[in-house]
Amino acid sequence: MPEEGGDKTHEPTPRRREQAREEGNVAKSQDLASALILLAAVVLLMTQGKAICTELYAFTEKNLSGETFLYVADQNDLVSYFIAVILRFTWLLSLFFLLLVAAAILVNLAQVGFLWLPNKLAFKPSHLDPIKGFGRIFSMQSVVRLVMGIVKITICAMVAFFAVIKDIDQILGLIELSDGQISMFLFQTILWVALKMAVALVILAILDYLYQKWKYERDLRMTTQEIREEMKNTLGNPEILQRRRQLQREMAQQRMGQSVPQADVVVTNPTELAVALRWDETMIAPIVLAKGAGLLAQKIRRIALEHGITIYEHKPLAQALYKNVEINQTIPSEYWSAVAEILGFVYRQKGRNVPPKSAA
Repeated sequence: MPEEGGDKTHEPTPRRREQAREEGNVAKSQDLASALILLAAVVLLMTQGKAICTELYAFTEKNLSGETFLYVADQNDLVSYFIAVILRFTWLLSLFFLLLVAAAILVNLAQVGFLWLPNKLAFKPSHLDPIKGFGRIFSMQSVVRLVMGIVKITICAMVAFFAVIKDIDQILGLIELSDGQISMFLFQTILWVALKMAVALVILAILDYLYQKWKYERDLRMTTQEIREEMKNTLGNPEILQRRRQLQREMAQQRMGQSVPQADVVVTNPTELAVALRWDETMIAPIVLAKGAGLLAQKIRRIALEHGITIYEHKPLAQALYKNVEINQTIPSEYWSAVAEILGFVYRQKGRNVPPKSAA
């Protein structure tokens, strides 16, 4: 069979997926994270860029036109000046960078969820192996990445070209504008070009993510031998399991062979189910000595016939007792009346005292 030779034709099991995730093998596109972060940065600049540029302009104008730290003679004043500048720009840019960090976290969580792999931070000497390093550089995967990189650069260049060419007349007329107008026009144009390039990169990254997802599912597929090995590791050796089940069947049959002969009646379905019942004056209610379906039911019927125990066909009662009452448990009160009638029938046949319905 070709499947035995190693063809991966089976869908991955949950255990296979869990092991791959524990090893850090997940469907993820780094391009998607980078493209969405770039898009978020451009959008933030378009919404907050004016306030940031205004603040930078005011700071530059003040320091170039007035007294600056170059004229400060006292060292303490110089330190205070630097601290004030750092705090000013930290507060100005903190929201911008915090939103970028939040966007990066959300993008990665959306792709792979929360994944904590501290072993990936451990030092591995194999990573310093130059032979493996050259193998990764000149592998087919590196060639694919190179081709995809060239494609992305080409598409971005085309997007930028068509975004700028439509404003070529305005760009040529910038010489007639003031410095502030030129700066504002260039800032807006660059942002719009960057936005269009970011959108193009996001579209390409989504395609890359779909490819990575398909490749991930294909690589996780399993051969027949791998399925067998996983079942053996998870459930144990099939031969041992078969022997264990055989012993359990033998023990169940042995217990059934000891308990069924003590029964007063066997209620059947008529052939698929069998429930052995017993009652005496010391019991509050009848108990289920044994029950079974299929082959076990046939075994109970055979033992009952060998020991002269009455077999009574009562399909609804047999189904109810088999489903709701465990072995060696008393029957629930809602079945007392039906069981008392059956025991009364059996006891009258054998000339024994009929149990009262209240007791059964």
